[in-house]
Amino acid sequence: MAMDKLRSDQLVDLAVDFQIQRITRGEPDAEDDPFFVADMGQVSRQHRRWKFNLPDVQPFYAELGTGFDCASVQEMRAVLELGVHPSRIILANPCKAAQVLLYAKKKGVGTTVFDNLDELDTINRYMPEAQLLLRIYANDDSALIKFGDKFGAPADMSWSLLQRTGANDPGSFRKAIKDASAVFEQAQALGFNMRLLDIGGGFQDKNFEDIAATIWEAIAQQIPSTTKIIAEPGRYYARSAYTLICRVISRRRQMTEKAKDQPDMLYQNDGMYGHFMNRLMEAEKYCPILVRDGGSSGKREAGPHRYTIWGPTCDGGDYVVHDTTLPCEAKVGDWLKYKNMGAYTSTTATQFNGFSSDCRTLYINSDPLVLKLRFDCDDDHRTLLSRSEFQDTFPLAGLMQAA
Repeated sequence: MAMDKLRSDQLVDLAVDFQIQRITRGEPDAEDDPFFVADMGQVSRQHRRWKFNLPDVQPFYAELGTGFDCASVQEMRAVLELGVHPSRIILANPCKAAQVLLYAKKKGVGTTVFDNLDELDTINRYMPEAQLLLRIYANDDSALIKFGDKFGAPADMSWSLLQRTGANDPGSFRKAIKDASAVFEQAQALGFNMRLLDIGGGFQDKNFEDIAATIWEAIAQQIPSTTKIIAEPGRYYARSAYTLICRVISRRRQMTEKAKDQPDMLYQNDGMYGHFMNRLMEAEKYCPILVRDGGSSGKREAGPHRYTIWGPTCDGGDYVVHDTTLPCEAKVGDWLKYKNMGAYTSTTATQFNGFSSDCRTLYINSDPLVLKLRFDCDDDHRTLLSRSEFQDTFPLAGLMQAA
């Protein structure tokens, strides 16, 4: 695993240098904007890790022989346009408008979720042949966002398939599966044959093996062996695969005696209203890595320097990091690299103050076991580089083509 991480980090750094050189040269399609580097090899490794630890739990995420968890017409349309069969899609939003159900029915998406009687009536009216998953209340008090406050029927009032989300505590999965087992028994007494259990999402990279072991044990003890088990691990797959690169566009140094103990200020070209909304949503702590601009003039002060990092908008609350230490002085034109930026970044970005939320993504593949990757790159913001292509073309950026 350490070797995989080293290989991924090295290829990400090559991609970062590659794009920065193109921007520095002023190439026509290399705008001076934030950009992502996405390592699809890391997604593949996460999938193998999942299959090793939870071999009988089918993840509904991406094109890895899995399924898709969709919440809206737009998400269903995007997945269907990739050629995915509708049977691999679950319309997982428990509270939906009628037009969403009508679209799902028209396109052949036959499975959806509910957690209240009014929603059940709506489904019966507009999608009466649907296969239903009943979401029961399940919560994790350690989670930053508690979806149980918004969704989930009380377990003692329902027959259910379980859906879990946002978990840091393995014990919360154990309790939730126990609750699901009790509902399975209630349903059986009423003549229902429970065939599927959805254990939801919220899987964290940092303690995945512990959570997986807890789930495996609880399922073996509580759930019939004939039950199909699925999950919705979005963040688990995406978070560690993406790196975001932002540019320092301005700087303010603390010059007065009164403010000498305060950190200096850096202003970058992305912020809370862009790809850093998770600072507000989940109190995400970011750890920027300084990438020096090779064209910066003048000497650079050595030694640790403290900075507050601000976004580009005029909102006084638009900061990314309140107080961070970089290894040396940072200057205008430098770049800041942020790892683990694959979850709740592009999907929550806005255009507040007129700043664009568009962001170019360079796709790389650090996994030698992945022989072929498919990307539908029909816009100007995606570029695909394989490891071999990188070795052949770096640093001849002119040979790199948009996919």
